[in-house]
Amino acid sequence: MAQYTVLIIGAADRWWTSMSLAERTDGYAQYDKLGEALAAGGHTIVGGAELTQTTQARSIPAGGGPVTDGPYAETVEQVGGYYQIETDDLDGMVECFQIIARTGDGIEVRPNVNPEDRPSSDEEAS
Repeated sequence: MAQYTVLIIGAADRWWTSMSLAERTDGYAQYDKLGEALAAGGHTIVGGAELTQTTQARSIPAGGGPVTDGPYAETVEQVGGYYQIETDDLDGMVECFQIIARTGDGIEVRPNVNPEDRPSSDEEAS
């Protein structure tokens, strides 16, 4: 089975700052439905997490440098959470994430690199 990382991208802080308790409760119910749909489709959640507000981020710029508080990128959209999914049915898994997309967040799905696909130090030495 292949593994994928699914990024949930949007105005992540809206869950903490502008959504009412009822809206958040309804939104979390959609995540419950997602979990049920993934299980029903034979997709396995092997990891993931909801992230805290972007104001709690600590960032290091590309190339190194001073650590700053908050997100490095000045952008409205941020990663608000992620899933690690194991599946043999990419299209079916992606379709399940339509549930979350309907809550107003974007979804990005990327295959994980298999360790055996990385060059070994033996290959680099030759």
